[in-house]
Amino acid sequence: MPMIANPLATAAAAFALFAATAGGVLAAEKKYDTGASDTEIKVGNIMPYSGPASAYGIIGKTEAAYFKKINAEGGINGRKINFISYDDAYSPPKTVEQARKLVESDEVLFIFNSLGTPPNSAIHKYMNSKKVPQLFVATGATKWNDPKDFPWTMGWQPNYQSEGRIYAKYLMREKPDAKIAVLYQNDDYGKDYLKGLKDGLGPKAATMIVAEESYETTEPTIDNHIVKLKSAGADVFFDVTTPKFAAQAIKKAAEIDWKVLHILNNVSASVGSVIKPAGYENAQGVISAHYLKDTTDPQWANDPGMKQYLEFMTKDFPEGDKLDNGTITGYGVAQTLVQVLKQCGDDLTRENVMKQAANLKNFRTEVLLPGVVINTGPDDFAPISQLQLMRFKGERWELFGDVISGDVGG
Repeated sequence: MPMIANPLATAAAAFALFAATAGGVLAAEKKYDTGASDTEIKVGNIMPYSGPASAYGIIGKTEAAYFKKINAEGGINGRKINFISYDDAYSPPKTVEQARKLVESDEVLFIFNSLGTPPNSAIHKYMNSKKVPQLFVATGATKWNDPKDFPWTMGWQPNYQSEGRIYAKYLMREKPDAKIAVLYQNDDYGKDYLKGLKDGLGPKAATMIVAEESYETTEPTIDNHIVKLKSAGADVFFDVTTPKFAAQAIKKAAEIDWKVLHILNNVSASVGSVIKPAGYENAQGVISAHYLKDTTDPQWANDPGMKQYLEFMTKDFPEGDKLDNGTITGYGVAQTLVQVLKQCGDDLTRENVMKQAANLKNFRTEVLLPGVVINTGPDDFAPISQLQLMRFKGERWELFGDVISGDVGG
């Protein structure tokens, strides 16, 4: 005898199946890797809060203050950022120790904006072997733009070779017969800048560069290098140093009356941590390049982006120095991370974090100079590639020329 289906039972079964399916779909929408949950996103960070590059520690402190502000406003998609930041004193062995602690003990979702070329180089292979994002590293080494071989590492700021090429373009145009003396840090950071300069000068590099001096971060002072470079008879000084040594170089050049065109790399263009300690009078005419707005520049007095930044500094980070480039850098890169995490939605896997970081299209944090935008793609892990030249005058930098792109691949 054929079985007659009960319409009510059939409807109930269909509804139960639909509910289960819908519930499965809803459940599947949320994806988490270690370090993420319904309530939290664990973000690791390593900064030189002590040691020869301690001036950069302000970047990590600014980021901590910014994430605290974001959390107070409800977090990102309802999740609070748990920002865990450790000191490595700019010592690569210490960086390795701290990275392992963050990944294996603290179980962070990723490591964000850790500072320095030698420190990040020390954990480069480790982070990629673990498939943990090493995101928006705070160094402009060209090698961070290598998605094919290192798909878990991405830079943020313009790379050093690009910047070196931009200075070369300027010299070839304005001072084609220049005699250049170079001081550089003896590591990938310093060598990247030097390569960019040489590539930009082309065949003329061999005759235009009359002296090269390298220094170690363990040296207490670089005064002897400055004296030696002066004796080479150069009329251009290309200064590739971190803040402590940049201040020393500016001051020593003035002491020995070495009057040359002084080109200072962007990473040490901070008024607060470099120019002010070196003496404003000693820095007149120094040339550098930037991609971020400068708080001392009056043209940004009524700029909405600058107003937001200053409001943040006053309200959320009052102990921070508004004149220090590190604070505006930390603010800008933290805003970029917030954008990436927003794009991640409820898929907080490490793979999706990298996917969204590589999917930034004409994104702007409003502390970037006009014309500078952030673009990334699966084959482009160099978010910012534009800079504008500037000259120090009085107590501030003055921008000149156009925004210049100096794209260089990994």
